[in-house]
Amino acid sequence: VSTVATAEAQPDVLKALRSLGGRGTLGDVVSSVGLPRDQVEATLNSLLESHQGHLEVSESGELVYLFDRKLIRRDRIPTIQRLKSVAKRILTGAFKAWIVAMLVVYFVVFVVLVVLALVAMTSRGGGQRRGGFGGSGRRHRGFFPGPNFLLWYYIWTPRWRLGSPYYGRRWEATLEKDSRPPFYKKVFAFVFGPDRPEPTQKQLDRGTLRLIRARKGALTTAELVEHTALAMPDAENEMGRLLGSYAGEPNVSRDGELVYTFPELMTSAHGATKVREPNPAWMRMEYPLELTGNEKKHDAVIIGMNGFTLVAAATAPAFIIPQVATYYPSLAWLGGAAAFWGLVIIPVVFSVLFFSIPLLRVLGVRRENRARKARNVRRQVLGLVYREALAGRGSVTVDAATAHVQARMKGRTVDPSAVEAALHQLAAEFDADVSTGEGGEGSLRFSFPAIRKQFLASETVRQRLKLGDGKIGEVVYSSADSEEEASERDQAAFDRELAGVDLTAYLPSPDRVGFEDEFEIVAFEEELKRRAKAKT
Repeated sequence: VSTVATAEAQPDVLKALRSLGGRGTLGDVVSSVGLPRDQVEATLNSLLESHQGHLEVSESGELVYLFDRKLIRRDRIPTIQRLKSVAKRILTGAFKAWIVAMLVVYFVVFVVLVVLALVAMTSRGGGQRRGGFGGSGRRHRGFFPGPNFLLWYYIWTPRWRLGSPYYGRRWEATLEKDSRPPFYKKVFAFVFGPDRPEPTQKQLDRGTLRLIRARKGALTTAELVEHTALAMPDAENEMGRLLGSYAGEPNVSRDGELVYTFPELMTSAHGATKVREPNPAWMRMEYPLELTGNEKKHDAVIIGMNGFTLVAAATAPAFIIPQVATYYPSLAWLGGAAAFWGLVIIPVVFSVLFFSIPLLRVLGVRRENRARKARNVRRQVLGLVYREALAGRGSVTVDAATAHVQARMKGRTVDPSAVEAALHQLAAEFDADVSTGEGGEGSLRFSFPAIRKQFLASETVRQRLKLGDGKIGEVVYSSADSEEEASERDQAAFDRELAGVDLTAYLPSPDRVGFEDEFEIVAFEEELKRRAKAKT
């Protein structure tokens, strides 16, 4: 079906979905709009890409398209949120420019003024008479520094380009020395925190597409959760989007499990595809969010500069202004009201704000780190649950899950209640069987047969379709078969598909843990941008 035909049918299909409350089978929509089946199916799949929705299987084995009742677009951003984002970006940009100018300029100005004040005190103590600007003779004029190459090099770096992001010290360590961010970016990070990557959908999809190809073109929602740790409703919604974006096809297994296949992703000019799987969720834990992202030595320099400015400005009426204004006649204007505002009020307010913003951000950073810790606990519990479910070893208890998580998050305190909450959440998502010990005593035991069922379903589809190698499997259906023969052939095919299946092969590194930086998702494109800018 052409893109034009799909676009033409979309208004009618959307109208039909609204009348159906966002939920309906292909037959429901076809009968409502009166368009060809293939055209409606292609339109529904395209809507899964652009609108919030997913597929589910009814009790009778029919595919049901389920969209939000309001048919909300995936890229929809409320107007208020857009306005807030624009206003924040403009104000933050203006404040950043002001910060750099104020911090550096006031620091240099107060260094000069403190030196002049000390010279004035020393000269008075030694009985020297006051002179013009610079005191006795010309020797004090050297205290006014000219352009300092080292200072500018510290503020700038040779191969840095305006607009380039600074994701923190771990990202900086991956760069060549001349490409590392200049000092002013670390000043911004001290106040506002390091830049946060904003990956595109294409960048986010890259790992999932690798997973699909590694799993030979067939994937279930449980397998997506294994690698992303998404909640099941979010994973179902994501699978719906992937289906529409990459020409996926829904398949319903004998047990009523939904398996998504992506034949077009498996086509290759190089024959059979062999792709290394991306790391599972328990090897992609999140690092704690850092307040500044800087190395301690850089934060110390920034604190020292602003602290010096604050102290110098606060004490200027008692020290700098009296000494300099009375000793240097050409600087007598420093005793006026304008100078008081410029050398006391403004720098004091600026320095207090400079320190206050990071202190206020501490609350947000702590809240985010609590959320990250909870997500990391979920990832580790997920690893245990999948390991036990795919091995068919039985149930998981809260105590076993707590011990599992604690052993893998060494050096970090693990709250048993957080582990229990994660286990209960997974139990709700996968409709787990929950039981107690013998006689109704003892801790709760959670078993997850649905996970194994989904993996078995996708494995049978892989073996049947053989999308990875392009071979045609044995005949599983013939129009010449009688009903009894068809049933026997179907059962034989099912037995062949499950013979010798080792589902633990789809559980990479169950006993290993790892972390993934946010910037790793965008690292490839960032490197290409740096190389392109270096050539210009």
